[in-house]
Formats: sequence, structure tokens, C-alpha cells
Amino acid sequence: MSERAIHNAVTQRLGIRYPIVQGGMQWVGRAGLAAAVSNAGGLGMLSALTQPTPDELGLEIDRVRALTDQPFGVNVTMLRTVTPPPYEQIFDTIIGRRVPVVETAGNVPAEVFDRLVGAGITVIHKCTSVRHALTAEKRGVHIVSIDGFECAGHPGEDDVPGLVLIPAAVQALSLPVIASGGIANGRGLAAALALGAQGVNMGTRFVATQEAPVHEHIKQALVQARETDTRLMFRTLRNTARVLSNRVSHEVLALENRPGGCTFDELRPLVAGARGRATLESGALDDGVVWAGQVVGLIDDIPSCEALLQRMVAQCRQRLAETATL
Repeated sequence: MSERAIHNAVTQRLGIRYPIVQGGMQWVGRAGLAAAVSNAGGLGMLSALTQPTPDELGLEIDRVRALTDQPFGVNVTMLRTVTPPPYEQIFDTIIGRRVPVVETAGNVPAEVFDRLVGAGITVIHKCTSVRHALTAEKRGVHIVSIDGFECAGHPGEDDVPGLVLIPAAVQALSLPVIASGGIANGRGLAAALALGAQGVNMGTRFVATQEAPVHEHIKQALVQARETDTRLMFRTLRNTARVLSNRVSHEVLALENRPGGCTFDELRPLVAGARGRATLESGALDDGVVWAGQVVGLIDDIPSCEALLQRMVAQCRQRLAETATL
């Protein structure tokens, strides 16, 4: 029997049964996984930059709709690069395809928020600090996803973990907050709700599911890893990134830690996106970067998305009920 729905500001705004959002992960946020999460009662998320062109993104959006009639979203991460992606055309595609939710991250201009909100799209903005969350609130986003230091990817440079960052964001904002980083099970969901968040975002946990489009060897590596098996790259470049410990991450750190340090151009061959994608597809763990959070220490199986969400919600209710007896 399915767990009954959780009703709060996040589930109501997003039109979902459970306040669980799939991270918009590069190379992983594809139609099959997004649809599986949405069908399971959460919010599935496509990664816009995984698709080579805006037209391909449009086709991937169509694929999601062929697999689910539930709400889903598209993640658009806006980074400063020498040759930026065609963001204007990406947003044209999202708006034209009537995507209900967009998760933004990075350096998002105010006019982008205005355009999305004006098109009737619910905007979730991912932040790694309270000060950035406050700016996003002023720019009209609907929900803030706050990313603690435990997370995979880029946790910012403040090094504030979720136990402090989540309630700090809740206290400072009038918007609903989604907790991100370090969450893999119902205990984490219960903790996030107890800290004042109204939902959670999970990336690494969803990589270790049956529907994730990555090689089984990568999934098994996440199951076998402990909470100490991630590394922080790019710290010397003030662009910290948390990844799974492997040969490539060790090579990057060796270059960063040598006398005089290094430039990003020297690291580029090791951390190139195409190389990381090939690793996820081939399962050759040491051949490229594998993004992963400290939450790997809490992952011990590879369930379906449906089984994962049902288990999480049941465990969350159990933990909250037991805590209430105190």
C-alpha cells in the first residue's frame, strides 16, 4: 500500500505527493530517472545542460511526458564560462514546452527569474548560503533549496553544514525551504522537517537507484563507499567541488597541493565533462570525476525510485512519531 501524501507548502506548490525533489544532475538527470521519481510521488528533474542543444532538450521533455503525467522540472545551472550555453534558447524551449517547474542555480540574472515567473513557472533556486538565498527571495523565486557543505557538487566556500545552514535559512526567509545535502533516507527527511524545511533534495541517493542512467559499477561504488570517501577539489581556485575519492580526484589534489599550486587549465584534461560522462557510462571508476556527497556513507542498496520514496516516507513518519512521544 502506498504511503499517504504529505501536505505542506512544497507539495502543494509543486503538485506532488511527497516533498522529495531529485537533484538536476549533469549526465544523470534524464527522462527515465525524472519520470520514475515523479511517478513515485516526488519531483523528477531533467538536467538542461546534459542535452547538447535546446532542440534535444525539447525532445527530452517530450520523453518525460510520454513516461509520466505527473509534475516534473528542469534544472538550469548558469555558470560563467568562456563559451556559455545558449541560455536564452534553453529558456525558450522550457517555456514553449510548458514545463511546470524550473530549478535554477549559479549566477542567474534577475531578468531570467522575471521571465520564468511571468510564464507561470514555479522557480526553485539552489543556494549555498543564506545571503544568496535572501537575494533570490527578493528576485521573486518561489522556493529556495539550500545546499549544505555535505553535498555533492559545489557546496560554496563557507563550509556550513546542513544542521546549521537549514535552520538559518528557514529563520531568515519567508519562502518555503528545501534542504539539500546529506539526505538519503527517512531519518534525513524527518530531520529536515524538524529543522523547519518543507522538503528535501537528493542527488547522490538517486544515482544509486535502478532507474539512474549510470553503469552498475558506479552504483556499487556508491553503496560500498563510506562517509569519508569523498574529496574536495578546486579549493585553491575558490570553486570547491565534492566528488567521490578515486584516482582522478587524487591527481587533481596533487596538482593543487604542489608548491605554487596550479591553474584550472592544468586541471581541465582531468575534470572535463565528457570524461566524467564516459566514466558514468562505462563504469570505469578511476577514469573520470564522479560527483558524490558525504551521504554515500548512508547508501547501502540500489532500490527502485518507488521503493525508495515509500520507504523514506514510512521511516520519516515513524521517526517523527517516536520523537513526539518524548
